[in-house]
Amino acid sequence: MSEGTPVALTIAGSDSGGGAGIQADLKTFTVLGVYGMSAITAITAQDTVGVRDALVLAPALVAGQIDAVVEDIGCDAAKTGMLGTAEVVAAVAERLAHHAVPNVVVDPVMVAKSGDRLLDEDARVAVVERLLPVARIVTPNLPEAEELLGREIAAEDALGAGAAIVKGGHLRGGEAVDVLHDARMGETMRFSSPRIDTRNTHGTGCTFSAAMAAFLARGYRLDAAVAWAKRFVTEAIRRGLPLGSGHGPTDHIGAGRLFHS
Repeated sequence: MSEGTPVALTIAGSDSGGGAGIQADLKTFTVLGVYGMSAITAITAQDTVGVRDALVLAPALVAGQIDAVVEDIGCDAAKTGMLGTAEVVAAVAERLAHHAVPNVVVDPVMVAKSGDRLLDEDARVAVVERLLPVARIVTPNLPEAEELLGREIAAEDALGAGAAIVKGGHLRGGEAVDVLHDARMGETMRFSSPRIDTRNTHGTGCTFSAAMAAFLARGYRLDAAVAWAKRFVTEAIRRGLPLGSGHGPTDHIGAGRLFHS
């Protein structure tokens, strides 16, 4: 494991627009004082409007990236994003288990902000059966959680992971309320934040899960990591950048100032 400097690994797709994927994750790690590493699962040609093209990398190459950085540098936390295929999901789950990587945060990236689908059906099944059992926490919104499992969920449902936080930011009206159930601790908690009226929300899921991984890498308890990650992503959304003609990105650098003032 790493010594002194906390390190975190993002296992996700590349967003050429820089607002989501490994780009958002590495920005988040950096501004939160964590050394970031990456294992790229896919290359996308995308902007604020949508995904124009995508190429999922070979599972062996994805696994090789994980092996290289974990064996040499160590890993205090890891997060997964776009995985694309069942074969990549299986390879990622197997290598995370092999290396006994702690604090695995699974962001079940299923649909891009533009509506483009990023996870096929076989991969969905693989996430449930192979990846969630090695996860400390999974971070879906409510529709993702129900689609992931194929059933309605209850508040006290970890979805097969050690814990689950079901995000309510997409729901209309009132505050944005997220519900955390930690199966290991037998606790259920709610986290709320003001709802922000903006279209600059590209990469919010990536940013939230990356922030959670960063705080876990720094040694925070799960509930504290969730609370601080929600505070970080809320500030990033509040400062959202009006770039491009679609959904602009959140402001990772601006939100980072909240933790360095």
